[in-house]
Amino acid sequence: MSLPLSFEVTLPDGKKYEQPTGLFINNEFVKSKSGKTIESINPATSEVNGSVYVAEEEDVDIAVEAASKAFKEWKKMTGVDRGNLLHKVADVFQEQRDLLGSIEAWDSGKAKHTNAVFDIDECISVFRYYAGWADKISGKVIQNDPAKLAYTVHEPFGVCGQIIPWNYPLAMAAWKLAPALAAGNVLVLKSSEITPLSILYVAKIFKDVGFPPGVVNILSGLGAVCGKALVLHPKVNKVAFTGSTVTGKLIQELAASNLKAVTLECGGKSPLIVREDADLEQAVKWAAFGIMGNQGQVCSATSRLYVHEKIYEEFLEKLAQHVKEEYKQGTMFQEEAVVGPSVSKQQFEKVLSYIDIGKKEGARVVLGGDKNDEGQLAKGFFVKPTIFADVKPTMKIVNEEIFGPVVVCGKFSTDEEAIKYANQTEYGLGSSIFTKDITAAHAMASDLEAGMVWINSSNDVGVHTPFGGVKMSGVGRELGEYGLNMYTQAKAITVNLGTTL
Repeated sequence: MSLPLSFEVTLPDGKKYEQPTGLFINNEFVKSKSGKTIESINPATSEVNGSVYVAEEEDVDIAVEAASKAFKEWKKMTGVDRGNLLHKVADVFQEQRDLLGSIEAWDSGKAKHTNAVFDIDECISVFRYYAGWADKISGKVIQNDPAKLAYTVHEPFGVCGQIIPWNYPLAMAAWKLAPALAAGNVLVLKSSEITPLSILYVAKIFKDVGFPPGVVNILSGLGAVCGKALVLHPKVNKVAFTGSTVTGKLIQELAASNLKAVTLECGGKSPLIVREDADLEQAVKWAAFGIMGNQGQVCSATSRLYVHEKIYEEFLEKLAQHVKEEYKQGTMFQEEAVVGPSVSKQQFEKVLSYIDIGKKEGARVVLGGDKNDEGQLAKGFFVKPTIFADVKPTMKIVNEEIFGPVVVCGKFSTDEEAIKYANQTEYGLGSSIFTKDITAAHAMASDLEAGMVWINSSNDVGVHTPFGGVKMSGVGRELGEYGLNMYTQAKAITVNLGTTL
């Protein structure tokens, strides 16, 4: 039986809306050519939220062709007009903030009141920020030889393939959509097969505010099929991906097919260092936020804590108490809930397997260390907030990304030792330092192998500041002016003003 192109939803908080199920191509929702679908599972109840059509290679071809055709006119639109359209998207997000927060919570398992609605605020900020940049993209005049006039213009790539993860379905989409569109690109975006619902609802917003057909195309699909076809497509000139390092490496290999420009925001195992002179209360609060927020499903989560030996036990005691008091677990629509379920059964089982590994490796369990099977939470994919202590540098739970509400703690005696531990993994995304010594803070920030360093905070991300990593954490940057630069390429134009060769 063919799936309808939408179905009516009544959310647990009573809100009603029409959920699209089709592929969004050329400003229309259409069925996939194969008719294949995939189910969206509610991570809090293990029940099916609904099904959507999934794109395969033929659907990717159609979407890319639609984008390629649209680019011919879209690239001629003024920056002012592009900016106005992006502002209109932000306006609709603002008007529908509560509904969008509910859909995002229902789709991904995020606690609505303490998490999902703030993702919507992030989307609003990102669209407004890049709306302001759309008419300010400019080149340079290069004055060197009086007989030559040389200047540069910054041009869009054309068709961009964008692949977003399941941990921040709308926020990560905004990080990619807004700068690409501001710079004059057109795009085909693939959502995660785990969280396909909220971005399909948002797709219609682009049509409603006046984006021309083909400029924004959104596909639900599997990475091995839809994602692969998108990255390999010869008419896709730029690929932007957020997800695991394993997949990021594969995407970079596939993109070599026509030397596509690539931006990769991959995994992390970010360290947080607490020096002896740190403000302990602040360090505890930020350390908890840095790993327990969004269920620990954050690529830049500060999931490794290194605490000076003289304050180590006091810090652990305060951290465990703070997490117990402030990071309550519950379903996405419970107002007091902060830590929701893992996004899927697969991720739930992966996190629990790492907890089991940590116990076998000899790490001390300070808090949690198991699934949450209390009452209605037993139906979902809930992992208790977990704190491991006394970890060793060689442990798997220290070196591998867990992507759940699990943090590991070790002690150090000197700054040099702390830096050594912090830099030991293959990742280099975020990092934190807590100290009252500003000289030591800057010296350590210089030595940390990371794309971002937060001093006396953690995951302190803002739309104006570039986000991205080094080593196996990725290539390129998102957000800020740096993020915009990832979506343009410079063209040099030279005019010979002389009369001789």
